Amino acid sequence: MRLRLIVIVTWLVISPPSFAHGADQHVLGTIMAIDATHVEVKTSKGQSVNLRVNKKTLYKDQRNPKDANVPEVGDRVVIKATKEGKVLVATEIHFSAAKHVPAPTPPMPVN
Repeated sequence: MRLRLIVIVTWLVISPPSFAHGADQHVLGTIMAIDATHVEVKTSKGQSVNLRVNKKTLYKDQRNPKDANVPEVGDRVVIKATKEGKVLVATEIHFSAAKHVPAPTPPMPVN
């Protein structure tokens, strides 16, 4: 009886934080297309995911958190989204610019 009580109390203490996570979904990948109403993301598995964007969507640049930039095609993103019917709506878009590799400089001729 005492063991049952301990198990039940432990379950009640541990389970509420798992329910607090909500019904949000996360999409990780690279932006393939973006405009004022939608974002298309290609995941690492090669899938293309379309998300709707609205005025409540928050953009967070990981390199410049105080800046009000929006992501560009090629940027890596982590998008927090909610499902409204059959459509995913982005609530937060965390992004960082893709690494731009500088063009190699030709070697200097030696005389």
